Amino acid sequence: MGNRRKIVVVGTSNVGSAVVNKLADFQLASEIDLIDLNQDKAWGEATDSSHATACVYSTNIKFRATNDYSVCKDANIVVICAGPSIRPGETPDRLKLAGTNAKIMGSVFGEVQKYTKDAIIILITNPLDVATYVVSTQFDYPRNKIFGTGTMLETYRFRRILANKYEVDPKNINGYVLGEHGNAAFVAWSTCGCAGFPLEKLDEYFRHTEPLDKAAVEQELVQVAYDVINRKGFTNTGIAMAAVRFVKSILYDEHTILPCSAVMNGEYGITDVALSMPRMICADGVMRVFEVHLTDDELEKMNKAAQSVRGALTGAGIK
Repeated sequence: MGNRRKIVVVGTSNVGSAVVNKLADFQLASEIDLIDLNQDKAWGEATDSSHATACVYSTNIKFRATNDYSVCKDANIVVICAGPSIRPGETPDRLKLAGTNAKIMGSVFGEVQKYTKDAIIILITNPLDVATYVVSTQFDYPRNKIFGTGTMLETYRFRRILANKYEVDPKNINGYVLGEHGNAAFVAWSTCGCAGFPLEKLDEYFRHTEPLDKAAVEQELVQVAYDVINRKGFTNTGIAMAAVRFVKSILYDEHTILPCSAVMNGEYGITDVALSMPRMICADGVMRVFEVHLTDDELEKMNKAAQSVRGALTGAGIK
């Protein structure tokens, strides 16, 4: 095992830089190494972040910029954010990036695995499920140590949407968004509730302007990401929070159950793709997967998500 508090972030554009600063703000590392082909960008992010450590409220984290993957050899966690993202005005489908980013993942992880077989690998690069599948299946690396942030972000968005409707703390909303990180994500309504109140009672107990419209919530869930991209230019804050949630689960060996992406091993009869399901995260990575009971409609959506991701993999020439 490497340095328990050393984290490597690969890719320092909008998402990578947000991850670096969330890690620093939550004091989750003693050293953060930034790897990027653009050395000026990596140096700028590392140096800018280092200036914040002079504040009395900050931890004296060491920031380093490099293009040398040997820094991974004693890292505990490697967060991979490298690769292009959807830009404003582009087709709203992360799977369009499959061919390009699958090649980038092969190149990046080919370097990472030269120096470590111990680090936990957290993937953020889109299309997330394609990237997770490529890294998990095309390299001789412990499968339990590789997972993608997956639908953790959609789950956060879903909780915020429902919390806004019912004027309640989003952390009181429970339930999962599962499947693909993208257009085929779906709300597993059968898992949802609020602070112990079942879903069908929320309109009775909480403030609301109109009855719960599940279809409208699901539509907003998918659309809001593209709305942010088109207005802001990118999304980075929510996904950075999702990433550090996983980091904390690893560092503190929390055994926390979170939705994340990993290769399916026959759950719901699905294989040969990576999808998000509730998985237990601890110091060793993914400890368990939970095949939660889904309704027939939800099972159909899970299978559609599998078909969507498999189609992107096949289109990118990945078996």
